[in-house]
Amino acid sequence: MLRTVLLTSALLVTATGATAAPHAKLSMAQARAIALKKAPGTVTKGEYEKEGGGWRYSFDIKQGARIHEIGVDANTGRIVEDKFERPGDKD
Repeated sequence: MLRTVLLTSALLVTATGATAAPHAKLSMAQARAIALKKAPGTVTKGEYEKEGGGWRYSFDIKQGARIHEIGVDANTGRIVEDKFERPGDKD
């Protein structure tokens, strides 16, 4: 499931006229493990995206009634986003 999201994100970048998404040093699975260590729960969404000038993996992690959004730098594994959302909030 998450691999499909990764490929979809790369195709969307190409479809918008931008260059294809670069190869990340970390895999989606490695980034997911980093995110879940920071915010244990159930990953409901994962994507590879360009945001803030760099490429990262972004995960929505359900923790009870809240969603914890964790961004992981695709090359360094550093946490670049750590915030809470209410269910139904748009990214």
